[in-house]
Amino acid sequence: MDWINPTGARKVHSLIDKVYKRKNLEIAWERVKANHGAGGIDGESVEAFGEALEERLDRLHEELRTDSYTPRPVRQQRIPKMGKPGEWRVLGIPTVYDRVCQQALVNRLEPIFEPIFDDANFGYRRGRSTKDALRKVWKEIEAGGEWIVDADLKDFFGSVSHEKLLMLVAQRVSDGRVLRLIEAMLKAGNYGEGRLFPTERGTPQGGVASPLLSNILLTPFDREMRRRGYQLTRYADDWVITCASAAEARSALTVATRVLSQLGVTINPQKTRIVHVRQGFEFLGYKIKRGNRPMRLPPSKIKSSIQPGGLYAYPREKSISHFKDQIRGLTQRKAPVSTRELIQQVNPVVRGWGHYYKRAHVRRLFNRLDRWLVRRIWSHRFGRWRCCGWQTLPRNKLYGEYGLVNLVGMIPSITPRKAASS
Repeated sequence: MDWINPTGARKVHSLIDKVYKRKNLEIAWERVKANHGAGGIDGESVEAFGEALEERLDRLHEELRTDSYTPRPVRQQRIPKMGKPGEWRVLGIPTVYDRVCQQALVNRLEPIFEPIFDDANFGYRRGRSTKDALRKVWKEIEAGGEWIVDADLKDFFGSVSHEKLLMLVAQRVSDGRVLRLIEAMLKAGNYGEGRLFPTERGTPQGGVASPLLSNILLTPFDREMRRRGYQLTRYADDWVITCASAAEARSALTVATRVLSQLGVTINPQKTRIVHVRQGFEFLGYKIKRGNRPMRLPPSKIKSSIQPGGLYAYPREKSISHFKDQIRGLTQRKAPVSTRELIQQVNPVVRGWGHYYKRAHVRRLFNRLDRWLVRRIWSHRFGRWRCCGWQTLPRNKLYGEYGLVNLVGMIPSITPRKAASS
């Protein structure tokens, strides 16, 4: 089946010359440099690559032009999974040289495939974000789609079928040299624990091209589910389907399982379930649920828009725990930094986490975390948890003179002045 090019649009024949064009390589380098990142198996850093930029880009241009480019294996980097002690996520980090090549390829492939990506897909696309995906799901639930297919893909990035992925790319690109370049990137292997491992399946989670390639692979899934009338919302390998009934949800899961298996992707049965929104489900770091507890105040005294049985979103417990672990790591009592330096280190973490969740139902949570964070700073300053930090280093001084980021003050409906005085 022609999944990617159902209308028979003209394929792109000559593309490799546009990939190795010097101006494209320079743009690719600027994007790789902006993303920073660690070096690959050759140990070369982004800074070192930049110092020999002209020589590196000349060499890459010539290798791509003469079809002599060979990507090096990626470096394995094990990252502990959040909230899962003993479990690891394996990242594959290409060399800076290979990242520039991948970015140059993505620069040319993206305009070809972006117009055919489905509206259900919000991952790694310009002008689309996790917030857009969450708004879509929220509207569908409010409109009656209260039964949720909450699914998980089994080792998606590590199990991608190279054959099926290349077949889908070939439905829009017929340049054999570009297809061989993509295949070489996929099969470059990975190096870890002193050994070289071949890669017969998968695309490196950490590679520049992996997000685009994953979107290409899952586009047939997006299209087929929506063609059948299901309300799918997907961000990378994280997706949900909102349904009006349990029967519709079971049918959607059956169809999704079948379509994904045709693409060589497996659903994880242990982590896939059908739930009603009253039970709640997790999506993109949020717990979304319809409240079932009676309100503490009578309706006449409630000034906000919250209603009994209303829908609400909240940071999932794993995200809260991960945030606190990050803060704990920075605010250890023996950390050899001054209070001002400590706050400079803490602020980016607080600001990033707060901005992501500030529009959820987090006023009480943010207030609690603000007070906890201040206690962590007092504990670092005075060497113990029980201290009189509130006397010599009061909150208004931390938020004012020291510039500590205030979570409550980030909530759009609360002004910074009110937050600081609290």
